[in-house]
Amino acid sequence: MIAIITGDIINSDRYAASEWMGILKPYLGLQGGTPMDWEIYRGDEFQIRTTPERALQMAIRIKAIIKSINKLDVRMGIGLGSETFVGGSVSQSNGKAYQRSGRIFETLKEQKLNLAIVTGDDDRDETLNLMLKLALNFMDDWSTVSAQMVSLSLEKPNVSQQEVADQLKIRQSAVSQRLKRARMDLVLDLLAYYEGNLKHIKE
Repeated sequence: MIAIITGDIINSDRYAASEWMGILKPYLGLQGGTPMDWEIYRGDEFQIRTTPERALQMAIRIKAIIKSINKLDVRMGIGLGSETFVGGSVSQSNGKAYQRSGRIFETLKEQKLNLAIVTGDDDRDETLNLMLKLALNFMDDWSTVSAQMVSLSLEKPNVSQQEVADQLKIRQSAVSQRLKRARMDLVLDLLAYYEGNLKHIKE
């Protein structure tokens, strides 16, 4: 079983592509090679192939990276399932994971939603998507400072607040405040719930 993330950048026309690509590409480059593992195409759309375990954290990290630029956001559909055909690039490959990701992504704009997941288990999807919808309530409102803090916390989960404060040249209390404002505790709870649920998901 694999996971596919299909997404696009919201309000990309407000900035030169180099601004958001300059921070998204280095992150994606660490996740694998292009075009087999990830691809940016049609200007501001992208597709990423990853493991089910990493998919949600990756999507939230991408959201945080993109939202660290003022007024930008990202819309993503995650699909879990099989891979039955491997093409010359991720966008040319196929299987249930690709189909689920593409289909849910196509409905997001209409639903006014920025993130949703399809695992193939309807009951589980209903619960996960309700939780995502509730989480988007605050994630969509992250300020650039909150988004940067979330991205940093997900990148270095074992680093202390004092070390983050030293890196950013701010007080430890400011780090604590920013994490609280970003609702980082709830983000971690959501990721833990998702990871715990994966054990029961079949293709």
